[in-house]
Amino acid sequence: MAVNKLEDLRQRKEKIQLGGGKKKIDSQHEKGKLTARERMHLLFDKGTFVEINAFVKHRCTNFEMDKVDAPGEGVITGYGMIDGRLVYAYAQDFTVIGGSLGQMHAQKIVKIQDMALKMGAPIIGINDSGGARIQEGVDALSGYGHIFYRNTISSGVIPQITAIMGPCAGGAVYSPALTDFIFMVDKTSQMFITGPQVIKTVTGEEVSTEALGGAMTHNRTSGVAHFISSTDADCIDEIRKLLSFLPSNNMETPPVFTTEDDINKIIPELDEVIPENSNKPYDMKLIIQQLIDGGDFFEIQPYFATNMITGFARLNGQSVGIIANQPKVLAGCLDIDASDKAGRFIRTCDAFNIPVISLVDVPGFLPGISQEYGGIIRHGAKMLYAYSEATVPKITLILRKAYGGAYIAMCNKELGADIVLAWPTAEIAVMGPEGAANIIFKKEIAEAEDPQTARTEIIQNYKTEFATPYKAAERGYVDDVIEPSATRPRLIDALNMLASKRETRPPKKHGNLPV
Repeated sequence: MAVNKLEDLRQRKEKIQLGGGKKKIDSQHEKGKLTARERMHLLFDKGTFVEINAFVKHRCTNFEMDKVDAPGEGVITGYGMIDGRLVYAYAQDFTVIGGSLGQMHAQKIVKIQDMALKMGAPIIGINDSGGARIQEGVDALSGYGHIFYRNTISSGVIPQITAIMGPCAGGAVYSPALTDFIFMVDKTSQMFITGPQVIKTVTGEEVSTEALGGAMTHNRTSGVAHFISSTDADCIDEIRKLLSFLPSNNMETPPVFTTEDDINKIIPELDEVIPENSNKPYDMKLIIQQLIDGGDFFEIQPYFATNMITGFARLNGQSVGIIANQPKVLAGCLDIDASDKAGRFIRTCDAFNIPVISLVDVPGFLPGISQEYGGIIRHGAKMLYAYSEATVPKITLILRKAYGGAYIAMCNKELGADIVLAWPTAEIAVMGPEGAANIIFKKEIAEAEDPQTARTEIIQNYKTEFATPYKAAERGYVDDVIEPSATRPRLIDALNMLASKRETRPPKKHGNLPV
């Protein structure tokens, strides 16, 4: 009897392991996609994945669903170790009823969400689904609501990561949008509220699925996604790397790694990196790579709002979040998308105890009717809010331009920067010399015998007198003017000094969570 029961158990598990069967698994592979089970085993350290609720079945009897067998209920849930740390995950199985979400499917996901929150561990969702299971009607919609609610409750408490590895449409896109980071796979993943057919019917517009909601669309144009990968395997590797920069929850600090890079490393090349002509662009990413451990910069949203750089790195083995203007794009100006990108990233760093380093070379906010009509005021305010709200260590380094409101928006002393450093090439002023000459000295220039010569002299005098770091340093707005070559040791020293920082904000009804 016992032998027969063991054999029955093994057969049941084998059937669940096969999901929708060999034919559908082969179809998944032909599309360049891994199965849900293959994804889970790649995600976790070898041999550590433990599945939960594998035997759950749907209860639907509508439209002859009582005759439909759905092994695992179309989603695999469980936990395991990633680099030796506890992580929870779920992966929708497209081979089983198209990975569609019904009541019990959602219940499995909700259970793993609750466990992750209780245990203070990250959760990863792998989405590959045809959407709500129509046969289950409002029960399926209720399932989505339960998931969204838990996404919100967990926000800023545990890291939540979503990988889109297939279709994700309608209400299903809101769970990923509520998480901290979204990964997409090129050519095999899509996200949209309404598909091409509905859009054509309602508005008459014709668009392909890929153009509407493909990985590059959401990485470059909408800013919905944070990363794009070429294959499922590459995507999973990137998820594992991202987790290495994050703590398990908001009560912990990120893991610290050993580094072979010298703490006191002097970088002579940085003394010559800023062009003589202050209007000439350069690549801020090259500077970042020289400052951080191993030149390893894990950029967030590298294709969206490229005038603003955001990403994770390490200094002396410690995780840091870097926000930097990119002079190569729009001269590093702040605009609507750059403000949103930076504001969200700052709040994420603050939620998970990751120090923020801001590298400043910003001539101002991007002027234009489209920016004003688009709400640059309210979008720009998100950056001010995020920096002011953040209680993690905040270090600001001014490399070149820091003009007007943008100087404040990039975290000056008054917004709570703990340490403000400047290179001797820094230009800190209300506006650029050219603009100041046109406004302040307009009359003098007009009345001069040689207006052009007078204008040139006035601009040079303004640069010498005001567009320097020394006026700000005299007033204590800049803590020190440093040699660029010594930047790395100074940043590390500041991080060490700020390690014990404790700061609170007045309690609010709503918690300080990323939005």
